Amino acid sequence: MSKGKGYSDKVKGAVSKAKGEIKDQVGNAADNKRMQNEGKKDKLKGTAQNASGDHKNRER
Repeated sequence: MSKGKGYSDKVKGAVSKAKGEIKDQVGNAADNKRMQNEGKKDKLKGTAQNASGDHKNRER
């Protein structure tokens, strides 16, 4: 396993969560349920990536 891989996942997770929050808020403001759902999916993806990064950091 490469050194720092867990941190990379954590950064990707933070980006996905931020992107998801923006989509969720814009979808809410525009009353666009599809965009809101995409945002919620991106936030869940970010949470999973963050957890994966935590796990990889503990393995080292």
